[in-house]
Amino acid sequence: MIQARVIKPHDIEFFEVPAPEAKDLKDNEILLRIHKIGVCGSDIHVMHGQHPFVTYPVIQGHEYGAEVVAVGKGVTAVRPGDKATARPQLVCGECGPCRNGRPNVCEKLRVQGFQAPGCAQPYFVVPEDRIIRCAPHLSYEQIAIMEPCAVGIHASGRTDVKGKNVIVTGAGTIGNLVAQAVKGRGAKKVLITDVSDLRLEKARECGLENTANTAKESFEDAVKRVFGDEGFQCAFEVSGVQKCITDLVANIEKGSDIVIVAVFSKNPEVNLAVLDEHEIRLIGSMMYLHEDYLLADGMLADGRLNVDPLVTQRFGFKEYNEAYDCIDNHREECMKVMIDLEATE
Repeated sequence: MIQARVIKPHDIEFFEVPAPEAKDLKDNEILLRIHKIGVCGSDIHVMHGQHPFVTYPVIQGHEYGAEVVAVGKGVTAVRPGDKATARPQLVCGECGPCRNGRPNVCEKLRVQGFQAPGCAQPYFVVPEDRIIRCAPHLSYEQIAIMEPCAVGIHASGRTDVKGKNVIVTGAGTIGNLVAQAVKGRGAKKVLITDVSDLRLEKARECGLENTANTAKESFEDAVKRVFGDEGFQCAFEVSGVQKCITDLVANIEKGSDIVIVAVFSKNPEVNLAVLDEHEIRLIGSMMYLHEDYLLADGMLADGRLNVDPLVTQRFGFKEYNEAYDCIDNHREECMKVMIDLEATE
């Protein structure tokens, strides 16, 4: 089979490698046929040589929709023909966080596509404990977006949003899915902000009716327009932009929570005096747990999450380099870029 590797920044090369076979599966292993792979922001950092925890060469691919081809004799969670995906986290199972039910912050966490080989090849083997059997009516493309859905669901559950007015700063794929998850968890009103008209239009297409372009409307005016005198009681920072965290700290209702989802390229400044005096809590959010994936599958299956408008470009497997060129040269026109392996063996 053909395997794609990032040999060095800005250079993906293709190699012929032996395909895994059903006869070689361990009792707990599952052989997947990869149909679609999503490209995420962290993948872009790898391609640009900007990811701090990657050693080259590396095989990318951690968001994917796949078909179960074969299973080991001990596997009961899926069977051949099922649609599936799997968590890309490799954890130790022994550290404090793992023992306390928080393997997403494992002390020795490795992630496929970054510190371990990803799925950029037609066939891929995963163990049963990380597999997610997906609703059969979901498309492989929708399933490939389940990983960022799980990110949004996990973040949205880091604080209680029910009945509250919520702001999400940053309307990229993750911000969009955080906002959808927050809405699905019963928030009163949700406002999502960005400086890109495309991303905000995609938000509206996904059912997020309250949007604001803060390059054209001040943050304070947008808050007043959407929430009136009620203000907002919860926020999710998903932009990685200094001004956004500054605006949130300065304007959120006292005693409220701000969940940090974004990865900042430079440590932001935070007004600790206001944080202290207003009893504002900053809460981190890291990836997801298995149950977040299961909830993502359910919310995709029943329509509470709408991911179809997020896919803006599609490329064949051997067009991986062209996909990144498109992202680099047309950043304002890209949301979720999808790699198609369906014609690849």
